[in-house]
Amino acid sequence: MPDSSRIAVDAMGGDEGLEVMLAGVARARRRFEGMKFILVGNEPAIRDGLKTHPNLTAHSEIVHAPDVVGSSDKPSQAIRRAKSTSMGVAIDMVKQGRAGAAVSSGNTGALMAMAKLALRTMPGIDRPALAAMLPTLGDNDVVVLDLGANTECDARNLVQFAVMGAAYARTTMDLASPRVALLNIGTEDQKGTDIIRDAAATLRAADHLPLDFTGFVEGDRLSRGDVDVIVCDGFSGNIALKTAEGTARFVADLLRRAFQSSTRSKLGFLISRPATDLLRHHLDPNNHNGAVFLGLNGLVVKSHGGANELGVATAIGHAAKMVRDSLTEKIIADLANVRAAA
Repeated sequence: MPDSSRIAVDAMGGDEGLEVMLAGVARARRRFEGMKFILVGNEPAIRDGLKTHPNLTAHSEIVHAPDVVGSSDKPSQAIRRAKSTSMGVAIDMVKQGRAGAAVSSGNTGALMAMAKLALRTMPGIDRPALAAMLPTLGDNDVVVLDLGANTECDARNLVQFAVMGAAYARTTMDLASPRVALLNIGTEDQKGTDIIRDAAATLRAADHLPLDFTGFVEGDRLSRGDVDVIVCDGFSGNIALKTAEGTARFVADLLRRAFQSSTRSKLGFLISRPATDLLRHHLDPNNHNGAVFLGLNGLVVKSHGGANELGVATAIGHAAKMVRDSLTEKIIADLANVRAAA
């Protein structure tokens, strides 16, 4: 059994460097007092960085890894160096059972390849999927998968993603029967590709699953809160995610320009400051950071490469909650029920 109290952190991954990674870990430690960490990377550099985080030192173990996976490295290149890189060693901590989850802000393709090779896929899963939670206007966030791990999927893959996404929603949002929909170009039954329609037919007939399949959802409804889980292939999902992130930045920049356009606008900003602060919090991707590879025999969380201290802490927090709530075991149990029903 993995050590559920420890999170392995690739301290060298990400665009912002070791300093931001350690600051994020320290922030997560303050939020989750019982959590411990395995910091993987260049040991002398990590020890030097911990001097500014004395509260973290007593709760962290350092595991030396001399190499780092670069942002431009191909997955095949990263795999060959897995045993010497901070990313590969962090994943190996999960494989060995020394950590309950691994968190990295590094190269997504390399992380996926190394995690799949080291941890293998669960029985009943053909391909792992990358899942994340996006903000909505509803009471809960929405789980979206796949976000880029699989650019091409068949109907069987989409059904498996739906099962895993529903288990993720039940774990993270405490929902008994999450509402699940397939991303499509229309809501009518005849819309979409044969693959999407075949997956829909299977999910409609799967009344033994702990989910409520609601049909199709279009891209303009991603953030409305109408459903709890949105399922798609990785090509469509990645475009949807980047579009949502770009729109959020566009709205924030537009508001900033508007409020700086005149003295009257600046006065209006001061009056509306509480509302704009709430909007900024809701749109800030660092408050929703952390995507998980579902379908592996172990938890690996991908933090955004450009995440700040808050974003790193948020990703670690997601990892801690999934470990605590036994997400992997719940997915395995759901898949066993699917096979039994079939």
